[in-house]
Amino acid sequence: MIQIQTIDGLLLREMAMAGSALLDANRTEVDALNVFPVPDGDTGTNMSLTMQSAVRDISAKEYLRADEASAALAKGALKGARGNSGVITSQLLRGFSRALAGVEKINPTQFAAAMKAGSDLAYKAVMKPKEGTILTVARVMAEHAMIQAAKAPDDYDALFTVILSSGSEILKKTPEMLPALKQAGVVDSGGKGLLYICTGFAAVLRGESIEDLIQRTVGEDGVFRDDHDAITDLTYAYHVAYTLDHLQEDCTEGDVVSLRRRLNRIGNMVNVDGEAAPYRIHVHTNNPGSVLEFGLELGELTAVEVENIAAARRAKEAPAQEEAQNEADSDAPAKPYGMVAVSLGSGFTNIFKDLSVDIIVEGGQTMNPSIDDILQAVNHVRAETVFVFPNNGNVILAAQQAAELASCKVCVIPTKNVAMGIAAAVAFQPDVDAEENTRRMTEASEHVKTATVTYAVRDSENNGVTIHQGDYIGLNNGQICCSGTDLPDVLSQVIHSVKTDDDELITVYYGSDVKEEDAKTFADGIAEEWPDCDVECLAGGQPLYYYLISVE
Repeated sequence: MIQIQTIDGLLLREMAMAGSALLDANRTEVDALNVFPVPDGDTGTNMSLTMQSAVRDISAKEYLRADEASAALAKGALKGARGNSGVITSQLLRGFSRALAGVEKINPTQFAAAMKAGSDLAYKAVMKPKEGTILTVARVMAEHAMIQAAKAPDDYDALFTVILSSGSEILKKTPEMLPALKQAGVVDSGGKGLLYICTGFAAVLRGESIEDLIQRTVGEDGVFRDDHDAITDLTYAYHVAYTLDHLQEDCTEGDVVSLRRRLNRIGNMVNVDGEAAPYRIHVHTNNPGSVLEFGLELGELTAVEVENIAAARRAKEAPAQEEAQNEADSDAPAKPYGMVAVSLGSGFTNIFKDLSVDIIVEGGQTMNPSIDDILQAVNHVRAETVFVFPNNGNVILAAQQAAELASCKVCVIPTKNVAMGIAAAVAFQPDVDAEENTRRMTEASEHVKTATVTYAVRDSENNGVTIHQGDYIGLNNGQICCSGTDLPDVLSQVIHSVKTDDDELITVYYGSDVKEEDAKTFADGIAEEWPDCDVECLAGGQPLYYYLISVE
């Protein structure tokens, strides 16, 4: 039972860490809730990376006040937000933080009001919000929290019981709100991710072990990984790890739990692995001596590792920083226009470069870039106006948020795939104004029809198409239209579903898993069947999707 009556900055940080850890441990499950049985479901991954960025910022220093801690949490989430689910999560935290301005310690009434403010802001961030999504789960939890807080303004235990129960109930109902969810037999993935975050919050307030909670939700598959290269903002300079064994006679399980809490207060990336001694301890910190002393109070240390990861990072980044500084010191004025495209695949990268796109942000179907990734690319262009091609429906919202934060004018062309982005880049005219260019490029991208072919990661039925795991899947403008075990047959079906008599140009972009000769054979067959069309065959180099075919 929760005995805590107020939440300060340090406790809010522990809650955020727990929510992030629980979501990360279950992100594969959340990813698998993708409506389509395609191999690039990434809602859980996007939300997890967003929360990890939020946790890095709230862990940058010891924020004693709740308002300062929540502001850091929101700032970190906004920088690291990826995909629609990640951007919405960042807006939930942003609204939550705004409602806590001037609040030193959060009581249950203020917590509920902050949840409501977060939900309201998230709805406003989405141009056409849909019910049955993470937005619905956030709204219903906030509404029930407000009602409960009015009944018992000092009872966090009752508040979180209502938050989690109302969240679980509305999540179960999401398939009734969105036909696509019901057809796929899944609940909303973003809502599920949000529920994991809130479950982590509640666990800290109830004094539960996060490690035990993770074991109950994901079994024994949760493996701690310490990837220094994946850390974007290096708040703590030292990696410290050791094995804690031969415990003092009076050392209890509670002392080990306390060790984890103490490590969380002086660092991040905390992991206490093991159900009994020996324990493997890991943390990133600026006080390696304290980390060792905490362990020595409980037992003996072996296999001690202390690494200055900040120094290693500086040595690795020095050449790139020097080059960037040379560019920044340049007296060259900003050019009128610049272009940024999100793309994944060496072939597509080369195509965009040939079309004078200044910067390629790596990402797309399998890896959505963060708001900060896009923002840095925009600012690096050094142009008065920058056109951004998200090239993925799940990146558009992040691009729009980056546009609001940029220091120059940014026009986001809402391209949903790379073929649309290429058409938009081709339509660019340097001698017309930004508004006319935006109109031309948007119009050109909307004229493109696309067919894609990938494979199924699970059995499913979609749009009347029965799909078996491992089948090839054909998608007509993002909607599944055919499947089968024979790739040439699926290719034939999908191209015939997209092609009309009015089309004049067909471009076949083949992926990294397709041989050039096979792609050319397929393209030659198209040219033979439709001799009045111009047919091109180009290497896209994209992963997971064997073919992307544009038709204009």
